[in-house]
Amino acid sequence: MPKTLYDKLMSAHMVREEGSTLLIYIDRQLIHEVTSPQAFEGLEMAGRKPWRIDANLAVPDHNVPTTERSSGVSGISDPISKLQIETLDKYCETFGINEIHMTDVRQGIVHVVGPEQGATLPGMSIVCGDSHTSTHGALGALAFGIGTSEVEHVLATGCLWQSKSKNLKIEVNGNLNEHVSAKDVALYIVGQIGTAGGTGYAIEFSGDTIQGLSIEGRMTLCNMAIEAGARVGMVAVDVKTIEYVKGRPLAPTGDEWDKAVVYWNTLHSDADAHFDKVVNFNAADIKPQVTWGTSPEMVISIDGVIPDPDKETDSVKAESIRNALNYIHLDANTPINTVDIDVVFIGSCTNSRIEDLRLAAEVVEGKHIADNIKQALVVPGSGLIKKQAEDEGLDKIFTDAGFEWREAGCSMCLAMNADKLEAGERCASTSNRNFEGRQGQGSFTHLVSPAIAAASAIAGHFSGV
Repeated sequence: MPKTLYDKLMSAHMVREEGSTLLIYIDRQLIHEVTSPQAFEGLEMAGRKPWRIDANLAVPDHNVPTTERSSGVSGISDPISKLQIETLDKYCETFGINEIHMTDVRQGIVHVVGPEQGATLPGMSIVCGDSHTSTHGALGALAFGIGTSEVEHVLATGCLWQSKSKNLKIEVNGNLNEHVSAKDVALYIVGQIGTAGGTGYAIEFSGDTIQGLSIEGRMTLCNMAIEAGARVGMVAVDVKTIEYVKGRPLAPTGDEWDKAVVYWNTLHSDADAHFDKVVNFNAADIKPQVTWGTSPEMVISIDGVIPDPDKETDSVKAESIRNALNYIHLDANTPINTVDIDVVFIGSCTNSRIEDLRLAAEVVEGKHIADNIKQALVVPGSGLIKKQAEDEGLDKIFTDAGFEWREAGCSMCLAMNADKLEAGERCASTSNRNFEGRQGQGSFTHLVSPAIAAASAIAGHFSGV
């Protein structure tokens, strides 16, 4: 029987099948400081040890400060943040789990560090106590987020029960318009199918537009699959995938590499594979995107106008629009490119890789942020990306333009560390969620690409390049 990529990976990892529920083997668990303390504690209380220690890789990221941190964990001012990282350090040492510590140059956001280190490989089953684990599907992996109790279960057994998803193929074909990036493609898709459009499905992104994206672009796309309601987002393995993986610290070498490549080249959906649903998009229809509301599906193009609830025939949608506009302090029928902003954030597991920083630097080079911009942050996804950017002179381009150049971490993606918005502040953010209070209580988040974030910082309002 012809199989989809998702079905191939589920079958390859199946230990036992009970109806539509499968017990699957987990090849890699990525761990951070927020969802692991209770899992480690449960393991310790039960007198258990990790089933396979080297299947795990830990990286603190959510709570780490992005300002100067030479004093290490002791320099963290917030007691909860400090305790969570101390707890991660303690249990990783206790159980012998490989941890990239906060002061290590390799430290960064777990979904950036995994692929960068070769801990993410094609064909793997990968879990993490974080919803944006779908990022790793860009490398042809079966990757999804799990809860804290499941983190403990995977630590103890190396396996996890999973209900099988249906298959959704999202195909994008054609050439992207100028200044349209993978983030715009992701936001456009979420806007078209909605935040529930992928519920119950595993999404495979395909088409010549997707094949034309870099691996970093594909990571951005798969990262946002969860925002469309899907648990899994993936792209088939191709030459770009294999070239990206080659030479990574944890990638196979020698004969093992050759064997792996043979297998990896099978990681694509068969020609006659059945998809439960197929959605097609034309790349030419996609413009740079900006969210206007309190959900990623509330998105319009940079030259668009904020929707009017009075023109919406669906009463539920109309009420949703009213509630969003009431929260975010915007009026219907306002051109989005006339809306002023206060803060710009370039970073997160969605858009903090070297390609993202280059795109933003290209826009701001030789310019300066507008006078009304209170703060503009650039936060690399890892210490290695930070170093590479500095070697390329990107840091100077940003600082000359008035941006702050920070250490690696999740930063202002979510209000869980020192980088927060104040109530009433409006932010152009390259992160993945614009829920109420996501970046700080009473704050307003608008999701954009790195290029649009950079252009908006220069203009002082939402702006195209």
